[in-house]
Amino acid sequence: MSKEDEKVNVYDGEGKVIARVSMTRNLDYWDGRNWSCGGTGYHEGLTKLKDGRYVIVYSSQWQGDRPHGEIVSKDRALQAILHTDSLDLLEEKRFAELKQMYDEQFSDQEE
Repeated sequence: MSKEDEKVNVYDGEGKVIARVSMTRNLDYWDGRNWSCGGTGYHEGLTKLKDGRYVIVYSSQWQGDRPHGEIVSKDRALQAILHTDSLDLLEEKRFAELKQMYDEQFSDQEE
């Protein structure tokens, strides 16, 4: 099974598994030596559940760490995209709501 076919548990704030989503690392960026989300060996991805909630998927290359997903707010999802400079994700249909938020918050800021 490839990493893209791997399913990971999504947890609510109380540790209960509420969904399973595909592994994704679409928030990773090239740091000149490795694909990462900012920490050596750590990876993040963003996806959206059918009910509209956003999930950040965390994974690592470290032995013993297990990939998992966490429900996040729309604002946190947008901040993750901005933090990793993954603006291309805003062009995906499933992230249209985040694109609208981005446009409302960051358009016309310069003179």
